[in-house]
Amino acid sequence: MIQGVRNIIFDLGGVLLNIDYNLTVQAFQELGIQNFDALYSQMQQVEIFDLLETGKIGEDEFVQKIQELSPVPLTHTQIVQAWNALLLDFPLRRLQILQQLQLHYNIFLLSNTNEIHERCFNKQLSSLNGIPTLAVFFDKVYYSHKVGLRKPMKEIFELVLNENGLKAEETLFIDDSPQHIATASGLGIQTIFMEKGMTIENDIFKPKG
Repeated sequence: MIQGVRNIIFDLGGVLLNIDYNLTVQAFQELGIQNFDALYSQMQQVEIFDLLETGKIGEDEFVQKIQELSPVPLTHTQIVQAWNALLLDFPLRRLQILQQLQLHYNIFLLSNTNEIHERCFNKQLSSLNGIPTLAVFFDKVYYSHKVGLRKPMKEIFELVLNENGLKAEETLFIDDSPQHIATASGLGIQTIFMEKGMTIENDIFKPKG
């Protein structure tokens, strides 16, 4: 498999947390924003989502901008619920894998996310598993809205490497977006691209035998 790895950087959605972008698209379409799929997807998105994911706007301003985009009146709650619809679940086996990897590697989380989603997935962890925050599984977490950078910008990868004294060639990055993998590879980081249908428990860190 991968040789000489001392550090592992995980993406969140689609790698550790099951997500479905279509559920959020459908939720907004059902609310009346029929062109939402043209505004937001895994591969690209319009500026409002980049601003939210880099912390340049917060929840209230994001909601207001969606209300301005919508041809029908929408409440704050409706927008937040639709925005969170894509977040599904954390399979227990993946959390167990992180605990096991902590014993042997430096592990980090690098996610394009936002304050609304962060609150939602941490609430899921707390209610289902009694875990207060995803951060307990990692040496350090890097959320785009907190550091002001997002993948696939090379600067966010350099931030993780430089802050923690990591050598790119000793670092593995796991992500389900090809544009993020491309940037990491260009910096000399070893990578695994999570193609559709792959999971870390069945395809990467599966039990021997």
